[in-house]
Amino acid sequence: MKKTILKVCTMLLAVLCIVACGNASNGDNSKEGAQTEASSKSGKAKKAKKNKKKKGFQSMRSRKKSVLTPTSAGSPYEILLVAAEDDFHNGAVDSLYAVLTDDVPGIAQSEPSFKVSRITQNNFSKTLRLCRNVIIIKIDPGLYTTPKFKFSRNVYAAPQIIMTIQAPSALKFKNFVTENRDVITEFFNRAELNREIDLLSQDHQPNFEEQVKKMFGCDMWIPAELDKIKVGRHFVWARCERFVRKVEQDISLVIYSYPYRSTKTFTEEYFIRKRDSVMQANVPGPREGQYMMTTRPFTLVSDETVHGEYAQLVRGLWNIKDYDMGGPFVSIARVDEKNQRVVVVEGFVYFPNQPKRNVLKKLEAALYTLRLPDELDLQRFQFDLDEITINPD
Repeated sequence: MKKTILKVCTMLLAVLCIVACGNASNGDNSKEGAQTEASSKSGKAKKAKKNKKKKGFQSMRSRKKSVLTPTSAGSPYEILLVAAEDDFHNGAVDSLYAVLTDDVPGIAQSEPSFKVSRITQNNFSKTLRLCRNVIIIKIDPGLYTTPKFKFSRNVYAAPQIIMTIQAPSALKFKNFVTENRDVITEFFNRAELNREIDLLSQDHQPNFEEQVKKMFGCDMWIPAELDKIKVGRHFVWARCERFVRKVEQDISLVIYSYPYRSTKTFTEEYFIRKRDSVMQANVPGPREGQYMMTTRPFTLVSDETVHGEYAQLVRGLWNIKDYDMGGPFVSIARVDEKNQRVVVVEGFVYFPNQPKRNVLKKLEAALYTLRLPDELDLQRFQFDLDEITINPD
């Protein structure tokens, strides 16, 4: 009896070993297949990059994290600065901190572009390495001859960007950071916008999307919480009203259109006049005769390239006529050449005495998802914004 039991156990052990070896072999094959696929994608990305007129990087959705990669920590627009102890005393850290905490444009109250934390290299622990945005300062005359940027993606977590700024001296580091302040801030700003676009692709408001297709023949993703939809003439308004600690919060996104006449359509004066007429007709105040209007002269207008085409980007402030209510807005106007019209998408918020950066940036990300009628082919349309090229050489 004992011999029979021993034989059975031996046979079971042999079977288990065979199964384990088979699984290990399959795992190796999977890894090999993944490496081959990655190589193939890399080759295609390089080929696509050569064909692009503008320098950019792969789509955010093509940079999926491994199942073994932990999720990054921190909130949007948070950055961790890592530097040697000496760099906290020679002004290097302070110079970069000042650049990153400069005020967000287009918001009445002072609010930093990024929330920044600072630690020494010795305290850059395993936990802190999971932060979503990290900038490492390296100053060493023995290793570096000129200041330079470098960056890597999803090293310890995903989504994650780790930028390294190296320089031979603190003075050259500070000069380099000052000269490239817009490059640094816009690099992380676009990375965060692309992350938000990626989230919108997975969860967006279907009712608004349906109305936009029906009225404009366009497509657009907006945050799912904007569930109150109002339709006007060539105008759709999505809104979310809520109270936080008895304080009203109002988040809105609108889309409207008007005929495209000429390039003069994109002057600041024309934009304000057209915007005010549209808002007067569609966004009333609490009493009769009150309506939304643009607050002059706090309007920042710039010519941008969005998805390879011209766009007018406007940041500014709005207020209700004869009523104490207002806030910031951001809008993008694009030309629909197929229908000879201008399509404007705009996000605006009412957050009295509260931080507005993150919610306004969330709306801004949604604006970039607008697809005009001739851009509805998903195979060729890339939602992500081109990231800033930080290694020109």
